[in-house]
Amino acid sequence: MQGLRAIGRSLLDSFRDLVPIILVIAFFQLAVLQQSLPDLERLLTGTLLVVVGLALFVRGLEMGLFPIGESMAYAFARKGSVMWLLLFAFALGFGTTIAEPALIAVAAEAAKVAAEGAVIGDSPDERAAYALGLRLTVALSVGVAIMVGVLRILRGWPIQYLIVGGYLGVVVMTLFAPKEIIGIAYDSGGVTTSTITVPLVTALGVGLASSIKGRNPMVDGFGLIAFASLTPMIFVMVYGMII
Repeated sequence: MQGLRAIGRSLLDSFRDLVPIILVIAFFQLAVLQQSLPDLERLLTGTLLVVVGLALFVRGLEMGLFPIGESMAYAFARKGSVMWLLLFAFALGFGTTIAEPALIAVAAEAAKVAAEGAVIGDSPDERAAYALGLRLTVALSVGVAIMVGVLRILRGWPIQYLIVGGYLGVVVMTLFAPKEIIGIAYDSGGVTTSTITVPLVTALGVGLASSIKGRNPMVDGFGLIAFASLTPMIFVMVYGMII
């Protein structure tokens, strides 16, 4: 019974979160464009599916991904092995990123455009190889980013210096990278922090900061996502320079 009430609250919260989007679309469609909504029945069905899917997704995060991420962070902190913790952080960043649906979609589109622009050969194998190389590069960069972020929590390094230094590196790399790869590199930094990566990485950071004496979860537990968004831009520009 309690589980049903929780799902009901999630459905209500999801609908409330989607109301502004629905109102904006309805206003511009009816008041500005002065056109009726196309295929209203299908539109309402799709909206209902979005509400249900979003509610189940959020509920799944609360029940599964957040607890397991925090519990593993506690376990590694108690184990006291920095090497295993850093290895886990790298593997978590790499594994979650390589499976990101948004990254898969962007990599496939980038390969298609690169083939059309004669940057690579226009064959299925060459497109697949380019997309896979892009995904592996981004996943590697996120793995390194999460590892550095975890090391920052352990050592108590100020996050602002790492972020500022990282973006200075992005600016410098932009000056030397091929112009065809710059836009893809910048977009890669955004698509990495999506549905799979964010919950686990956030739970890892908060759990780790909570389990280490002298660390504040609010101050030290967050910031891993910033690294995960930053490093792909540098790594993808290097990837573009190499290929």
